[in-house]
Amino acid sequence: MSVLIKPIITEKMTADSELYNRYGFIVNPKVNKIQIKEAVEAAYGVTVEKVRTMNYAPSRKTRYTKTGVQHGKTNAYKKAIVDVKEGDIIDYYSNL
Repeated sequence: MSVLIKPIITEKMTADSELYNRYGFIVNPKVNKIQIKEAVEAAYGVTVEKVRTMNYAPSRKTRYTKTGVQHGKTNAYKKAIVDVKEGDIIDYYSNL
């Protein structure tokens, strides 16, 4: 089971990483904060001070078409915001 699925690279998360040393990740919905902390420290070699998590529910949509009513939804996911010790940085592009 992989803990970290992918990093969140948006304008808002990039600004947070530059100002507050906060980084965002999409994580497996079944993991807890301790497992997220250990995975980030092992993967990037930094010291994690704080982990905050958020569960996002799927958004549901309904469309009315010629063939009938179409129902759909997006995937549910869990997001983790990780605070890193002052002076440590995470470089997502170093291993490309």
